[in-house]
Amino acid sequence: MKILLLGSNGQVGFELARTFLPLGEVIAVNREKVDLSDLEKLRETIQTISPDVIVNAAAYTAVDKAETERVLAFAINAGAVAVLAQEAKKIKALLIHYSTDYVFDGTKDIPYNEKDVTNPLSIYGESKLAGEQEIQQSGADYLILRTTWVFASRGQNFVKSILRLAAEREDLNIVADQIGAPTSARFIAETTAHILRQTQQERDAKTFHSAIYNLTNSGETSWHGFAEKIVELARREKIELKNRFINPIPTSGYPTPAKRPLNSRLSTQKLSQHFGLTMPSWETVLELCLAEK
Repeated sequence: MKILLLGSNGQVGFELARTFLPLGEVIAVNREKVDLSDLEKLRETIQTISPDVIVNAAAYTAVDKAETERVLAFAINAGAVAVLAQEAKKIKALLIHYSTDYVFDGTKDIPYNEKDVTNPLSIYGESKLAGEQEIQQSGADYLILRTTWVFASRGQNFVKSILRLAAEREDLNIVADQIGAPTSARFIAETTAHILRQTQQERDAKTFHSAIYNLTNSGETSWHGFAEKIVELARREKIELKNRFINPIPTSGYPTPAKRPLNSRLSTQKLSQHFGLTMPSWETVLELCLAEK
């Protein structure tokens, strides 16, 4: 199996590049090699490599900047994704693409499932939803994996930010009314590898059906609860911190250019049942992440 991995220098892409190695030939490319805003270069790359599987871990992810960079956000999150889907269909490749809870407005009282009506609140969310729609309309074989609150031991993410701030400040003010499931990049990669193995078997047996699946760790918390757990586990790992207080604040107390959903919880029941998977808790994978430091 030949796998083309886009976005190999991102949090999820870095983990995928390692996790996919036992599955076959992995051609991992980053933004320096293939800029998703260069659609012709993107088409040329896919046609030259002619992979069996295209995995897109690349995206425009600057949620707040997207409010003033709409054209660029849509070019990468929708335009480039349309090209990936079109080329995947031509060469009969499977396309695996990552999406986000930001396609929802967060007004639901319980976790969102894959059939719930989308209603993004931000330009970023709109661009990611547009990418999903381009894939669905392409006729290619695809899996769209929606995830939330991704973190890792490397890259820019909430865990790294809290560790840095907690080492510098005694007091932190963290939003407490947005709820979601922190999800480990390594867990996403390992789960994707399992999904890919089964999906290729289904494609060989002519039983495969393209679909959207929610992929997150289990459990739920607020950004405030997440921060408290990060600091607690960091101290257990003997990481030196200055922080003494983590104060809960409402979303209104931390205004941002882009509006965020208050409920980012995604139901993973469909994924668990179809692929026979158990979702470990966010606390468990966070502990593993901090133990790497």
